[in-house]
Amino acid sequence: MNNATAIPAFKDNYIWLIATESNHVIIVDPGDERPVLKYLQDNQLIPVAIVVTHQCYDHVDGIVMILQQFDIPVYGPASETIPGMTQRVKQDDLITINDTYQLKILDVPGHTAGHVAYYQPGSTGKLFCGDTLFGAGCGRLHTGLYDEMFHSLQKIAALPDNTQIYCAHEYTQANLKFACHLEPENQAIHARIERTDAMRARGEITIPLQLNDEKNTNPFLRCHTPAIFTAAKRYADDNGLPLPTDPISTFRTIRYWKNHF
Repeated sequence: MNNATAIPAFKDNYIWLIATESNHVIIVDPGDERPVLKYLQDNQLIPVAIVVTHQCYDHVDGIVMILQQFDIPVYGPASETIPGMTQRVKQDDLITINDTYQLKILDVPGHTAGHVAYYQPGSTGKLFCGDTLFGAGCGRLHTGLYDEMFHSLQKIAALPDNTQIYCAHEYTQANLKFACHLEPENQAIHARIERTDAMRARGEITIPLQLNDEKNTNPFLRCHTPAIFTAAKRYADDNGLPLPTDPISTFRTIRYWKNHF
């Protein structure tokens, strides 16, 4: 088993299993217990903890049923309501699971007001970010604010370029269409579309994402660039919206645009 394995759930969710040692795993965002319990049984795996990024149903609804079979801790954002939560976490907390496996907490509000991410440092770091950052996109805003989401994405962008991003939905292919619409001259986006289309045609998932790839192709990480600013300004002008003047207002404009794309 690789360090992190995706279990498909619902229409396009991924529930992640992080291998800690031997046959022990950490469950990330179990919105549905059924595929998780089946995978654990089929592969003779023992869960040692559940970590949760935010309170949306498709990330938490399987927790209670898993806890009926396994007496394990549940880590979740301090300010959100998570079923069965035993450990509340916040920015810069360092949690140790199974005595050896460590995850650092990042507060990444925006999709929800209390959203967190779990970062495994290392030569190639891993970030389990729920619905904050997607392939070539970012999460919608439910209970968080535009400015919060912008700063959360900047926090992720400041991680090492080789960080692997484990998000919770398979949205890359659709998001790249929007990215290409904003930056039709960006050759990195065209190359990524080709790679992504080929992967999906083979039935492969597009995650983990590479942070450097996101910084070159994800419009929500590129609000400081002239191309994205120009596209946002044109959209705002055409639709009677306030004209963006800086990266934050550019982000607000293109997030609104994506909602209606």
